[in-house]
Amino acid sequence: MVKVMKKEFYLKGVKDAIPIGVGYFTVSLTFGLQASMGGLSILEATVFSLTCLSSAGQFGGLELIIAQASYFEVALTQLILNMRYILMSTSLSQKIDKNTSILHRMTVSYGITDEIYGVSMMQEGRISPYYSYGLMTSGILGWGAGTFIGAALGNILPLSILNALGLALYGMFIAIIIPPAKHNKYIMIIVVTTMIVSSLFEILPMINQISSGFRIIIITLLLASLFAYLFPIKESNNE
Repeated sequence: MVKVMKKEFYLKGVKDAIPIGVGYFTVSLTFGLQASMGGLSILEATVFSLTCLSSAGQFGGLELIIAQASYFEVALTQLILNMRYILMSTSLSQKIDKNTSILHRMTVSYGITDEIYGVSMMQEGRISPYYSYGLMTSGILGWGAGTFIGAALGNILPLSILNALGLALYGMFIAIIIPPAKHNKYIMIIVVTTMIVSSLFEILPMINQISSGFRIIIITLLLASLFAYLFPIKESNNE
């Protein structure tokens, strides 16, 4: 029975993350092409994608590698760009089944991305690590396959076409937030407020000089604290 439940959780995760995998595939095509043009082999580009599941981290890291930056510069840039995952991991650790072992938690942490985190947090109640593994499977396969094919294509396709395909990632974000926002006015308020604040951080003098990584962290901490205070969620005793 336990094995059956694990399989069901896993398959549900795979299914729920199919749109994520498709979105990742189109975006990673661009990364694969740019990596190829930057001198990386198909294998190097693919391993890069499979070991750094972060679009901002990958594109930022690739630019530094092409520019022959030092290891310290690459490491520091990755720390800043991906620091938001510390917040996501902390939040998701409260969402996952309480009986989940440390090994499972560490494995799940490898596959946390913005989209996978969003889908995970939208699930009712606590989630099984096997559901997370299903999400990771679709997402990682899409990202890795896109990178491999993009690197293999080389200079065959124009970069402008692959950049246009990257718009699918924004469509995927919309697909994640719109359904719950339609049924919950508080989520709608949070989404709209976050969009406004993010826009202000982008256009206001001085503030727009803050790196994208730190910008996300500041906005997340600020708005998460504010809305947690304004709209607290009451958990049942058995949660």
